Amino acid sequence: MATKDGAAFIGEQLESLFAQSWPTVDLRVSDDGSTDATVAIVEAWRSRWNKGSVTLVDGPRKGFAANFRSMIIDPRIDADYYAFCDQDDVWEPDRLESAIRWMEGEDSYMPLLFCSRTATISETGVPAGHSPLFRRPPSFRNALVQSIAGGNTMLFNRKARDLLVKASVRTEFVSHDWWAYLIVTAAGGKVRYEPRPLVRYRQHAANLVGANVSWKARFSRLGRLFQGQFATWTDSNLRGLAVNRDLIARDAALCLRLFIRARKGSTSRRFSLLRKSGVYRQTLMGTLGLYLAFLSHRI
Repeated sequence: MATKDGAAFIGEQLESLFAQSWPTVDLRVSDDGSTDATVAIVEAWRSRWNKGSVTLVDGPRKGFAANFRSMIIDPRIDADYYAFCDQDDVWEPDRLESAIRWMEGEDSYMPLLFCSRTATISETGVPAGHSPLFRRPPSFRNALVQSIAGGNTMLFNRKARDLLVKASVRTEFVSHDWWAYLIVTAAGGKVRYEPRPLVRYRQHAANLVGANVSWKARFSRLGRLFQGQFATWTDSNLRGLAVNRDLIARDAALCLRLFIRARKGSTSRRFSLLRKSGVYRQTLMGTLGLYLAFLSHRI
């Protein structure tokens, strides 16, 4: 769990972790310089936590991505399964168990990543809708151009964690969730996207956009394709993949080469190379926006 000034909501999140149906949960909290009661609240839970251990450490104080990265690469953290956790959400009681049960039916020698849809709640906990429901399969061709689930819904096995450690030691990243999706799929791992919301994702007043499924929200996401923000994020992801090319499976490497060539090609070549790469976003509108942004040299 990455924390910073989360005292207003962290108690409710800790209650939901404590209520998990999975019997053993070791909690590691990296606090990024809180000036409120966040640290005191976590400390108060130590004596109550009979599901495992509670460890509190100082974060790097360089933002949320760096805070999660510090925990990904921390050699002192050892477990069979790992889950990212935000400070202000609420987990459904079977959030962990649902992911672990799926993994128990898969090959443990393969990097495995579980993620899910979320239910959106307001600051006061009032239901506000759901994140988009994605129906196309998770894959590297999707991960190159879209992050399909929040890190707050993710759980991964030891093989995936080992992979993330190798990749994350070499580079920083924009967002831990997109990075995890990219690296696991690039290496030929398996991703499960669960359509049932397992996390209540708290949206604060400034960010609440009608459950994140309104047309306004959809156009906002498409707008980022044309404003250059998406290109900046993509540049960062590609730099990270470049220094981890030895971890990338053959099929993903072929897709990546075509995608990079498409970004650098002339307008006439961009469309054909992008189409040949097979990259896609989860919705028809999203994929159309992707192609239009490519043709206008916005990616």
